[in-house]
Amino acid sequence: MGNHLKGQTSPYLLQHADQPVDWYPWGDAAFDKATREHKPVFLSIGYSTCHWCHVMARESFENKEIAELLNREFVSVKVDREERPDIDSVYMSVCQTLTGSGGWPMSVFLTPEREPFFAGTYFPPETEYGMTGFADILRMIAERWQTESGKRELTKAARQLLEQVGRERTDRERTDRKREHREPSGERLAKKAVELFAAGFDEKYGGFGSAPKFPTPHNLLFLILYAKISKEPSVFRLAEKTLEQMRRGGIFDHIGFGFSRYSTDRYYLVPHFEKMLYDNALLLMAYGVAYRLSGNEMFLDTAKKTAAYVLREMTGGEGEFYSAQDADSEGEEGKYYVWDYKEIIRILGKERGGLFCRHFGITEKGNFEGKNIPNLLNGNGTADGFGEEKEALYAYRKSRAKLHLDDKVLTSWNALMIGALSILYRITGTAFYLSAAEKAQQFVEKYLTDGNLLFVGCRSHIRSAKGFLDEYAYYGAALLFLYEATGKDAYLERAGQICGEAVRQFADETNGGYYLCGTENETLVMKPKETYDGAMPSGNSVMAYCLVRLFQITGQEDYGRLAKRQLAFLSGKAENYPAGHGMFLLSLLLYLHPMPEITVVTAKEDGTTEKDGTAAVMRALPLYATIRILKKETEGYSLLNGKTTYYVCKDHTCLPPSNEIPSTL
Repeated sequence: MGNHLKGQTSPYLLQHADQPVDWYPWGDAAFDKATREHKPVFLSIGYSTCHWCHVMARESFENKEIAELLNREFVSVKVDREERPDIDSVYMSVCQTLTGSGGWPMSVFLTPEREPFFAGTYFPPETEYGMTGFADILRMIAERWQTESGKRELTKAARQLLEQVGRERTDRERTDRKREHREPSGERLAKKAVELFAAGFDEKYGGFGSAPKFPTPHNLLFLILYAKISKEPSVFRLAEKTLEQMRRGGIFDHIGFGFSRYSTDRYYLVPHFEKMLYDNALLLMAYGVAYRLSGNEMFLDTAKKTAAYVLREMTGGEGEFYSAQDADSEGEEGKYYVWDYKEIIRILGKERGGLFCRHFGITEKGNFEGKNIPNLLNGNGTADGFGEEKEALYAYRKSRAKLHLDDKVLTSWNALMIGALSILYRITGTAFYLSAAEKAQQFVEKYLTDGNLLFVGCRSHIRSAKGFLDEYAYYGAALLFLYEATGKDAYLERAGQICGEAVRQFADETNGGYYLCGTENETLVMKPKETYDGAMPSGNSVMAYCLVRLFQITGQEDYGRLAKRQLAFLSGKAENYPAGHGMFLLSLLLYLHPMPEITVVTAKEDGTTEKDGTAAVMRALPLYATIRILKKETEGYSLLNGKTTYYVCKDHTCLPPSNEIPSTL
């Protein structure tokens, strides 16, 4: 048994390759078949570590009767949202228009012309508890499609739906144009966002709003930068409390390290157990930057442990980073991660096991469905001395159950991890982190680029679709982080090339901003332009960051013009709810408050031109600075006392040259 997914490389598509549903991958073959056979298309979008995708697969797609109905009346198409974010974005907007919400699995019904007429998310196999069953939906749609009048009605509904989504977008753009900014917004938007975050802050348990609580580390990075610039400790406290609570809670894996997707409760105790590369990369950045500002060793320890998790469990043989680990094992969410009290006593012994259980809040009663999620919400210290016990439990855990690993390599997510490790290297001076970042970057260049063109990702070195805006924006940022960590001009030059290609492919010259899909991508029924930051920063906000930093580092006016235009465009988009645009606001703050500029002239006598010498200088310098390394004297920059010399300019004032590292900026 098999279907048309057999030859695919996506782990998500391969999960469905042996099902009785005659799945097709997205492409002309499926839609040509629908046209020839006059059938509607059922489009199912998800990803390989999605819990409810697994549930619907077991209940419906492995159900022979439902499969027969799909195969007889529909052409069924599977899409991995992580490989085709363009398809996901287009039909998610439709789903949200129809239902008021969205999520995965996403279930959409299309005409053979790819126009949607009905959408939803998870459906149970049969109607129950007031929720229409998937089988009943299939029958109703099939019956209507089988008559000419019904087919006309559904086709008309599809076109009306696309018109409605288009009108909504046009109305939003018209509203945005009314508040369009000719100049980047000043401090007002950033201050308003801080007020919104403060109003929604959970004083007792950290985070913002009620359950579920998502990490959104880019918002925490914005708050940390705002606190540094404004010198307002109360703003830093919003991020500090949240970071501490997440580290103490069950959202952090105290046995194997790394963070789960989000917390299902207010306390950060019970997570949704899947682990995503992008969450861990962004959180690594947030904990590292928070440590540099506060000196809190808990934050540094968390950053190191998060890196250890990724490098141990999410890294391939050529330095590439894999995408995700599943929440489910043996068909049960969280089974891999939870513990029985007696189980731990048996493994660690009565004395050490008892101490371990008391420290991590593990009881005979349990804190999650009769089992235990280790946590430190009881206030116990993170420096616990249980290293050997954790190793023993980690080894046992791996032997008792297995997690599915999504081992595809995504360019944008790898870029985030490259940036995170570059920051961690600058903070710690540990060369291993920089080596890992550079190795991953070399993988991207070898397998995921073609000149200046990027690809979404690959698996077994087989590339997927051509890249979208996010690939270019995130990779450009990663190259800038590497430049800031090493001082190597090649990274800066490559960042300029990648961002230049992004401008060529994705820029909306008429209305401003950048489309998600560009000149190299497939044309869909709509052309999305995403500006709102969700679980990850939008490609538009990361492009703003890249353009600002390129301008500040190089001084080139072309970058300054592009940065100013992008910040002005996003200022209008963020006007209504600035707290939803944290990465843009971070970029805006960097633009309004340029980093101090430090020019370093290295001296051979200091050993700074030997292997790793430049990097040794870089890692000793402050994070919040624009660094330039000169390996020999120039007319404007000479050595002082024959030693490595630092020239610092800040707030339009240049300080006298010094042989001391400026570490207090």
